[in-house]
Amino acid sequence: MSRLFLGAFGDPGHAFPMIALGRALAARGHDVTLQTWTRWEEHVRAEGMRFAPAPEYQVFPTMKRPLKPYEAVVRATGDTLPQLEEARPDAVVADILTLAPALAGEKLGVPVATLIPHVDPRPAPGFPPYSMGARLPRTALGRALWDALAPLVGRGLELGRRELNETRARLGLPPLDRVHGGISDRLALVATFPQLEYPRAWPASTHVVGPLQWEQPFGDVEPPPGDEPLVLVAPSTVQDPEHRLLRAAVRGLAGERVRVLATTNRRPLAAPLELPANARLVDWVSYARTMPRCDVVVCHGGHGTVVRALASGCVPVVVPAGGDMNENAARVDWAGAGVRLPRRWADPGPVRLAVRRALREPSLRARARELAAWAREHDGAARAAELVEGLAARAKR
Repeated sequence: MSRLFLGAFGDPGHAFPMIALGRALAARGHDVTLQTWTRWEEHVRAEGMRFAPAPEYQVFPTMKRPLKPYEAVVRATGDTLPQLEEARPDAVVADILTLAPALAGEKLGVPVATLIPHVDPRPAPGFPPYSMGARLPRTALGRALWDALAPLVGRGLELGRRELNETRARLGLPPLDRVHGGISDRLALVATFPQLEYPRAWPASTHVVGPLQWEQPFGDVEPPPGDEPLVLVAPSTVQDPEHRLLRAAVRGLAGERVRVLATTNRRPLAAPLELPANARLVDWVSYARTMPRCDVVVCHGGHGTVVRALASGCVPVVVPAGGDMNENAARVDWAGAGVRLPRRWADPGPVRLAVRRALREPSLRARARELAAWAREHDGAARAAELVEGLAARAKR
C-alpha cells in the first residue's frame, strides 16, 4: 500500500478526472488524500478517499485585486505544505492547473506526476497553437506556415518559464531550463482518447491513458417517448449563460424526426422557451446513464462531455464557446468522430443541418462506435493508477 496525495483545480473538468483516478487508487488499497474545492468533499469521501480543502481565494488578477504572476501559487503552496507533511505521501499527482501540490511535493522531496485532463497542450513541429481550433495541416506548406508562428509561441512559453522560475525562487526551489515546467518530466498522464491526439514523438514519461470519467450520482431521466433517434442537448452554462445553444437546438430540431432531451444544467432560463412535441427540458441529467441511449450529443465541447459522448458511441455536434473547446472541436473533426459548428452559427438552421449530418453520415457513427469499443477495452483510470503505483513504488525503494 502507498500513501498518495492528489490535487485538482475545483472546476468539474479538472476535479472529476482526479476523483476518477483517486477512486481507482483507493479501490486498489492505497491511502489516498485528494485536495480540491470543498464543494466536492462529500463525493471525495464517498469514493473512499481522505479530503483536504484546497485554497479557494482569487487566483486570476482583477482590477480590484491585481496579482503579480504566480503570487497565488506561492500562497497556495504555503497552505498545502502542512497538508502534505500530515499525509506523508509516497507520491503526488497534481492537476495541470494546480501547481501548489506539485511544488509542495518537490520541496519535500516527493516524486510528482501531472494529470492532464484533456488533450496534451504542448506543441510539436507543424502543430497549430493549442486552443486556436485549427486542425492539423495536411500538407508540408501548412506545416511550414504553423512553424513560422513557432517563435511567437515560443516567446510566450519562455515568459511562462521565467514567471514559474520566479515562483520557484520564492519557494527556495531551483530554476528549470525547460518550458512547460508545470508538467512533470517524471510522469505525465494525458486523460484523453489517443485517437484525439495528433501524431507526435511522445516523451518516455508521458502516457495517453484514455479518459478518466466520474460524475455526481443521479437517477434516470426519461426522454420523450418514441423510437426516433435521441439527441441530447448538453450545453455549458458557464460559457453560455443565456442558453443560446439550447434554444437554437430545441427550435432547430422541432420539425425533425428526432427526440430531443435538453438540460439547463440547473441554470434557470432567463426567458420562457416553448417546447415542441418532440422535446423534453430538464434541470439535470446523468450523462453516464443517458448518453448510451442517445445517437447525437449537441454540446459546447468541454472535454469531459465530448469524451463521455464518444465513450457512449454518440456522435458529438460541437459548437465551441471558449477555452479549450475550440481545440476539442478541432480534434473531434480531425478524428472523423463528430461535427464541428462555429459558434457564430449557433442558430436553429445550422444546428439542424449539423444534427442531420451527424445522423446521416455512416462514417461518423462508425468512428464514434470504434472509440466506444476502445474505451470498453481500455480503462483509463486503471491504467493511470498503475502508472502512479509504479512512481510511488520506485520512490520507496
